[in-house]
Amino acid sequence: MSRVAYVNGVYRPHRDAVVHVEDRGYQFADGVYEVWSVFDGRLANFDAHMTRLHRSLGELKIRIPMTREALTQVLRETVRRNRVRDGLVYIQVTRGTARRDHVFPGETTAPSVVVTARPMDLRKADAVAKKGVAVITQPDIRWGRCDIKTVGLLPNVLAKQAAREAGAAEAWMIDEMGLVTEGGSTNAWIVDEHGVLRTRDVQANILRGCTRAALLDLVRETGISFDERAFTVEEAKKAKEAFYTAASAWVMPVISVDGAKVGDGKPGEITKRLRRLYLDRARDEAI
Repeated sequence: MSRVAYVNGVYRPHRDAVVHVEDRGYQFADGVYEVWSVFDGRLANFDAHMTRLHRSLGELKIRIPMTREALTQVLRETVRRNRVRDGLVYIQVTRGTARRDHVFPGETTAPSVVVTARPMDLRKADAVAKKGVAVITQPDIRWGRCDIKTVGLLPNVLAKQAAREAGAAEAWMIDEMGLVTEGGSTNAWIVDEHGVLRTRDVQANILRGCTRAALLDLVRETGISFDERAFTVEEAKKAKEAFYTAASAWVMPVISVDGAKVGDGKPGEITKRLRRLYLDRARDEAI
C-alpha cells in the first residue's frame, strides 16, 4: 500500500512529501509534534493530545496553523487515505520556512504542517507485552524544557540507540540526583517493594504524557495504591513490577532494568490489569 502524507495543505505520495531546506524544524528543531493511537480508524485520547499540541505551540510562540476543527479533519483524512485501521497518526508543526536566522521570522511566516499515518500490528504488540521488555538507564542530558513536546530529540535518539545496542526496548533517563525522570519516548512507572504504584510527578519537568494522564484516571477508579513520586534506579530494580506508557506502547511491562530482573522477571498482575483497562477505554472513547 502506498502511503500518503499531508504537507502544508496538500496530500502527497509519501515519497514526494518534502519541506523546504530552510524549514526551521530542519535547521533549528524549531517545532513540536504529537502522536495519536488509532483504533478501528478512530483517534484515541483525542482531546488530551490536541490540548498538549496547543500548549507546546504556545510555549514556543508558534502560531496555531489552523482551527481545531480543520486540524481534526486533516488528521482523520490522513488516517483514511492511508487505510489505517489500527496504528498511529503523527503531526509535526514548525515555525515555518524563512531565511536562516536564530531569531524568529516575521509574523507573516506561515507554520509548516506535516501529518503522516502508519499501521501497527496489534497482535505483535500484544505478544511483546505478554513477555515484557528490558530497559537500560542513561544520564538525562536533555534541555531544561522537557515538558514541551519539541522535535529537538537528539538526546532521546542517543538514549534509544544505546538501548537498541544493549538489546533493550527503552532507556530510562537518570537525573543528577539518581532519580528516574522518564524514558526516551515514554513515562516510567514501578510498583515498588511495598506494592505502591509510583511515577514521577509532572512538576519535575517531564513530558506530561497523555497516556500517563489517562492511566492515572483509571488508577484512581480502581483504588490501586498510588504515589506520584520519583524513584531511584535501585528502587526500580527492587520493585515488584515495572512498566512504561506512551501512545505507541500503551502500557508495556518491563521485566529487567540494566540486566537486573524486576520481580519474578515476568509481567506483573497490576501491569497486565492496567494494560487491559487502558486499551478497553481507549478503544471505547476513540473518535
